[in-house]
Amino acid sequence: MKIFCISDNIDTNIGLRLVGVDGVVVHGKEEVIEVINTARNNRDIGILLITRKLAKLVPDIIDDLKLSANLPLIIEIPDRHVKKDEDNEYITRYVRESIGIKV
Repeated sequence: MKIFCISDNIDTNIGLRLVGVDGVVVHGKEEVIEVINTARNNRDIGILLITRKLAKLVPDIIDDLKLSANLPLIIEIPDRHVKKDEDNEYITRYVRESIGIKV
């Protein structure tokens, strides 16, 4: 299984390519939907990384992917412009919503 990244900036794309993760850079909602559908149909992709900014453009599709038992698994990654405090709050909120424990 491969990991694939959908990013909104070149820096994230290049950084992940350096560690062997292929990906694309897109900016619009239609582009995001097209790439997600292509990734869903590619049986080689097991994990789909997407930046939070792009995930916010298509929340219904992201929720459907997260709730389905099918591959690829979807993981939202922080944007490069996120402040450290915002990122920590995101992780805390995610843990609280996922397992119901306040950290």
